[in-house]
Amino acid sequence: MRIISGTLKSRRINPPKNLPVRPTTDMAKEALFNIIHNQYDLSNKDILDLFAGTGSLSYEFYSRGCKSISAVDQNSKCIKFIRETKEKLQMESLEIIQANCFNFLERTIRKYDIIFADPPYAMPDFEKIVSLVFDRELLNENGILIIEHSKHTSLTKFPQYINTRNYGSVHFSFFENIN
Repeated sequence: MRIISGTLKSRRINPPKNLPVRPTTDMAKEALFNIIHNQYDLSNKDILDLFAGTGSLSYEFYSRGCKSISAVDQNSKCIKFIRETKEKLQMESLEIIQANCFNFLERTIRKYDIIFADPPYAMPDFEKIVSLVFDRELLNENGILIIEHSKHTSLTKFPQYINTRNYGSVHFSFFENIN
């Protein structure tokens, strides 16, 4: 796993083999950040990375100069790895939160510019993420929610849905907070 662009470009991250994760492929991650980069100046954005896993997307957001990044994951081994990587790469603006992502969404009072969620593909009811984000108004004006999912999932029923991009077996659905 590597950081694709920014101040930490080409840095390799080697997570332990025993993490219960399915990291976003470099190809899909690069395509995702090309889309984001063409729409946003990331330097003043607040980011929420749900189901952070190895922290790969959080590191990429940090490397590209985001104002703040909150990485949320429930698994203690994932949190430990993200903390170690944060320290090693000196990522001051990366906040690490060990919590169930649904509980976090139900309790947080912060608003974000970009919320990225990569729940386990087989997780039941992960569509609840969309409802929680928009019902609780967790996105700033013109903010986006991006959910990574398999080809077997369709999230088009939500009124905030914009589109889905496919990169091999990885699909990203985009939702926008338009006020």
